[in-house]
Order: sequence, then structure tokens, then C-alpha cells
Amino acid sequence: MPKQETSPGPASDPAVRHIFRLVDAFCTEYLNGEYADLCRKLTEKLADMHPSPLLTGSPNAWACGIVRTIGWVNFLGDREQEPHMKLSDIDLALGVNHSTGQNKSLRIRKMLDIGQLDPEWWLPSQLGHNPAVWMIDINGFKVDVRTLRPEIQEFAFRQGLIPYIPKNS
Repeated sequence: MPKQETSPGPASDPAVRHIFRLVDAFCTEYLNGEYADLCRKLTEKLADMHPSPLLTGSPNAWACGIVRTIGWVNFLGDREQEPHMKLSDIDLALGVNHSTGQNKSLRIRKMLDIGQLDPEWWLPSQLGHNPAVWMIDINGFKVDVRTLRPEIQEFAFRQGLIPYIPKNS
């Protein structure tokens, strides 16, 4: 039986590779490695969709939407954080109209059901400061696991409900 050839997939498409390069270059110049990792992860997720939305439209607009989405989740515009940057400055740096960058980010958030404080897209070094990470459901009530007894925290950790056992518990 002849071996069936498989297509290499959307991630190997030149437009998608270009988006990866744009995102990496942007994060290297303006942000940091954590942002770069999350932006790459989001780009991969979008590339793996069938059909991949990254195969249509402007690569710069998609790169902008990706960086804006991760920035939005992590409050990149908050001046108390380092790095910080206005989301509209992402548009300028990537040569994208403000409304286009905003719309791409909104489209990505809707496609993947991404919300602000979403632990999946939160900077790993800041997980301890994200209240959404510590909320668990007990008998229909949302409870901050950090306020519970250590054995309940250990159970929640073993179940994968929290990223680590909080200190000073």
C-alpha cells in the first residue's frame, strides 16, 4: 500500500512563519521572554485551528492581535508593571491601524474564549498575584484556596486546581 503524504500543516505556511517572526521580534524589542513564550503559544494555538485564521489577512495585523491579547490579559498598560506599554503602541510598532489591532485582539479572545486574568495566558512569574488562579469551586461556591486549611490546599494542588501550594498557609 503506498504511503499517504501528509501536508505539513498551517504552522509551516510562510505567512504563519512570518507572524511568528513578527511576534518574536516585537517581544524581544519591547517586552520580555515570558511575553514571547505566551505569544508563541497563542500563535501556535491559532495556527493549529482548522481552518487556521492566520492564513487569511495581514500577518502584521495577526501579530498585533496576538501581542495585544496577551498584553490585555496581563494588564500590560498598567504603569506599575515592568514591562508596561499602551496597547495602542503595539499597533504603531507593528504598523497596524488602531481599530484593526483592537478588532484582531477581540476576534482572538472570542475564538478562544480568553478572559482577563485567564491563568492559561497569564505571565508565569505573576501567577501568585492573579486572584483567578486561587479560586476553586466548593459545593457551588467560589473560594480563595489561600484562605483554606493546608490539607485542602495540598489536595487542590494534587488535583491540579492550583499551580503550587501558597507560602504562609
